[in-house]
Amino acid sequence: MKITQLTPTFGAQISNIDLSVPVTKELKEELNKLFAEHAVLVFPGQPLSPPQFIQAAEIFGVLMEQQIKKFTLPEYPIVGYNSTKDLPRVNGKLQVRGENYHTDHSNDLEPPMATSLVAVQIPSSGGDTQFVDTRKAFDDLDADLKETIIKLKSLHVHQSSRSPRSFAKLSNEEMAKIPQTLQPLVIEHPVNKRPALYLNTGRMEGIEGMEIEAAYSLIDKLYKHATQPKYEYRHKWQVGDLVIWDNRAVMHQANADYDPEEYRYLYRVMLKGNRLNSYRPAL
Repeated sequence: MKITQLTPTFGAQISNIDLSVPVTKELKEELNKLFAEHAVLVFPGQPLSPPQFIQAAEIFGVLMEQQIKKFTLPEYPIVGYNSTKDLPRVNGKLQVRGENYHTDHSNDLEPPMATSLVAVQIPSSGGDTQFVDTRKAFDDLDADLKETIIKLKSLHVHQSSRSPRSFAKLSNEEMAKIPQTLQPLVIEHPVNKRPALYLNTGRMEGIEGMEIEAAYSLIDKLYKHATQPKYEYRHKWQVGDLVIWDNRAVMHQANADYDPEEYRYLYRVMLKGNRLNSYRPAL
């Protein structure tokens, strides 16, 4: 197994490994340590079938059901998919569901700890996925701002009244099942105890106890800080890439900058998480 660091602070490519077959207990433990440290792992050359993808993802945790059932595989409903064919167009431009940096299903009481994709078909150019390290972004804030925000929480809903992106349109029955949850602005990772900003401007409905304009001003300030290029890793997909990322340590976004006549198709799974804890620095 070869490990290649992708940026100075996070992300690693893991090569010379075959995820189409079960891994040993020792290798599983090593991969989970790497995941907690690097937050984004890239496994090239893994053209996995849905059952093999399920097996590979289970190295890192327990799979959870897909929230939106219409974007799942009929034979394997625990596996979702991202497909160009399901995307609307506005003035000829694709509208992807994952544009704008976010963390998946942040409105859940127990949001998914991780999300993973396997590239099945990729356009000739574009369609990259970007990640930003929200741990390092928190580390770089000044001490006074850190002290302020570790005490704050935001209500995460299906779609914020000030969301910069559109979400999938749901029926009244589907909407009734969608939760909304108060989440800390700064969370503590359950494995390595590192603090990280927890932001999702598409779902954050203000900040508890703050005047509305001041709340959104603070959210915007933190979002702009966390999404600076110095915190970014941009993944250029190749067929057979498996990428898994830690929703408790990074934000991600998709790009619709590819030819809409070309096909982009990826399998997608998510891993069950636990309730998020606010970061509390050691005294």
